[in-house]
Amino acid sequence: MITFVIKINVKPENQGCKIVEYIDKKQQNDRRIRDKHEEAGKKKPAAAIRNSIGMELILIPAGEFQTDPDEHSNEKMVHKVIVSKPFYLGKYLVTQKEWKEVMGNEPSCFKGDDRPVECVSWNDVQSFVRKLNAWEDTDNYRLPSEAEWEYACRGGTITRYSFGDDESELDEYAWYYSNSEHRTHPVGQKKPNPWELYDMHGNVWEWCQNRYTKSHEDASVDVSPWEAANPSGLALRGGGWVNSARKCRSASRSSFNPDYGYYSLGFRLLRSL
Repeated sequence: MITFVIKINVKPENQGCKIVEYIDKKQQNDRRIRDKHEEAGKKKPAAAIRNSIGMELILIPAGEFQTDPDEHSNEKMVHKVIVSKPFYLGKYLVTQKEWKEVMGNEPSCFKGDDRPVECVSWNDVQSFVRKLNAWEDTDNYRLPSEAEWEYACRGGTITRYSFGDDESELDEYAWYYSNSEHRTHPVGQKKPNPWELYDMHGNVWEWCQNRYTKSHEDASVDVSPWEAANPSGLALRGGGWVNSARKCRSASRSSFNPDYGYYSLGFRLLRSL
């Protein structure tokens, strides 16, 4: 005679309830995580940020502006330039203190922690950008293109300067030949433009990312309408302490060899979103 023994595991009455309760809590937690991600995606970028070396950057919205035909000797017609993506731009020119913190040297001719760094070549600036990007484990820092720079400088205006057409008011906004006493000055001492950017006119010329050409290759191209196959140096914007008022206009342009620096050449940084 064979006897079969059958074991029946009887679960406590509340075991099923515990499983249901666990699943319900997990679903709630997953929902909270999903909601946080969705909320973060909807959140608008901050109007201003401060990076790891204390540099302040202002949010520049997407938009468009009209070019000044007088600044392009081969063309006498107005073009619309579209900047389709917002970006952050330095509230101030990069200072000697910020440069030294990243690069460890002091190349400037006019010494002072709060003065703009100058005597730096375009290639020197690229080294600064690479080091700062590595420092913050990102690739978002770079120089602005000419289009991005002029768009930010204008701050929504269509006048010769960001404050209007009256050259006599330039003293309030810029260090240039008539008031600079033949030297640079600490950043942020003059009035800002409508988007709270300082020294967009004067103090030092600002390196841009793109190459210089006298005419528009395609003015409808987003953010870099002045790229050219055979350029004459890299583009500069803003005018400097050595220049006349005309050279400090929003649309004024120049260029310089990327291998060399000068005591009136500096830069400000762009940070992509």
